[in-house]
Amino acid sequence: MHRIASAVALLLAVTALAGPKGPTPKEAFEQLKKLVGTWEESKEAGGNQVIYRLTGGGTALIETQLPGTPTEMVSIYHMDGANLIMTHYCAAGNQPTMIYKPGSGKALEFEFLKGSNMKPTDMHIHAARIRILSEDTMESDWIGYSDGKEAGTVTFKLKRKA
Repeated sequence: MHRIASAVALLLAVTALAGPKGPTPKEAFEQLKKLVGTWEESKEAGGNQVIYRLTGGGTALIETQLPGTPTEMVSIYHMDGANLIMTHYCAAGNQPTMIYKPGSGKALEFEFLKGSNMKPTDMHIHAARIRILSEDTMESDWIGYSDGKEAGTVTFKLKRKA
């Protein structure tokens, strides 16, 4: 009996050390909604813009990257039951859908779920990470795949436009 109690105590201690698992999908969506507004990279980094706005009575968040350019892209975030889903409408002509995976860090991480207008080996965005560093500072990583393997990451370092 003492061994079982010791094993349970050890398991509880290890679980406590693992720390929090990050926000739930609903909490992550609420964090994303706070991004509403216009964000910009520094001029040195390219000066690109990203605009966030709510639609559908606040049930979906539209992210527009590089607005007004030939490579404008849109990602839409929304809850699907208990899951937070994001579909990225890429300038490459495909539409990968990703699902939020609660992690242990501060980044909101999305992983590939399915894709439209693409083969598994086609170049596409396969994962994304969003780090909200403060009310006015954020970073996002867009991880591309090609031929079934990671092919590079594009990072936006953004500040909220006044």
